[in-house]
Amino acid sequence: MEAFIKVRGLNAWYGKNHALTDISIDVPKNGIYAFIGPSGCGKTTMLRCFNRLNDLIEGFRVSGLIQINGVDAYGRNDGKFVAGLRRNIGMVFQQPNPLPTSVLNNMTMPLKEHFALPAALLRAKAEEKLRMAALYDEIGNILDKPALSLSGGQQQRMCIARALMLEPELILFDEPCSALDPISTFKIEDLLMQLKKDYTIIIVTHNMEQARRISDNTAFFFNGILVESGETHRMFSDPETEMLDRYVRGLF
Repeated sequence: MEAFIKVRGLNAWYGKNHALTDISIDVPKNGIYAFIGPSGCGKTTMLRCFNRLNDLIEGFRVSGLIQINGVDAYGRNDGKFVAGLRRNIGMVFQQPNPLPTSVLNNMTMPLKEHFALPAALLRAKAEEKLRMAALYDEIGNILDKPALSLSGGQQQRMCIARALMLEPELILFDEPCSALDPISTFKIEDLLMQLKKDYTIIIVTHNMEQARRISDNTAFFFNGILVESGETHRMFSDPETEMLDRYVRGLF
C-alpha cells in the first residue's frame, strides 16, 4: 500500500546544528504513528517539518523529500502554497492554546479566515466537531462563555475539535497530554483512538506507555537519527536495536 507520507533522506539544520540526519520513513493512512525518544532527539523537529512550522525559525534549512498524499511539501516556497499545505494539516500543541474569546468563536475562527459562511452553518459545524471530540455534552450549553473558563482537559479537547474544523487529512500532536491529569489524558487517548478511523495522526510523546497503548506504529529517535521504526507491538516486545531495548526498559 502506498504510504500517505513518504520521507526520504531528510536532513534539517538550525544554523550549524544538524538536528535531523538522513531520515527516511513511511507513514500509512488512517492510524496513529508515535514518535518517541529522549528530549532533544529531533522528534518535534521532525513533526514540525510536515507543516513547515520550522520555516518560521531563523537559520532553519532542510534537504531531502517529504511527500504528503503525493504532494512535495517543500516543492514550492510561495506563501499561497505553504498556507494551503498548513490548512490541510491540523496541529495540537503541548499546552492548550484557546484564544481569549468564546468557545464558539474559537471553533469558528478557522473557517471564518477562509470562507464566508452563514452563522448558522458555522455553529452547526462547530457543534459537529465538538461532538466528535466527545465534548459537546459537557459544554454545549456554554458555547458563548470564554474558552479560558474551561478546564485544562476540556481546553485541549476543544483545541482538537478546532483542528478538525478545516477537515484536515493529517493531524499533528506535540505532547498533547503532558500538562493534563490522568483522567483528561485517558479522554484524549480515547478520542485519538476514535479519530484515527478517519484521520492520519502523528503524535510526539515522552510517555512510552501512551505510545504502547494508542499507536499503531512507532519511530524511535536519538540524537537526530531515526534508530528504529515499525509496528508498535513489535517495537516494544522485540526491539531490533540495543538502544531501543534499553530505552523501553528505562535504562537511559
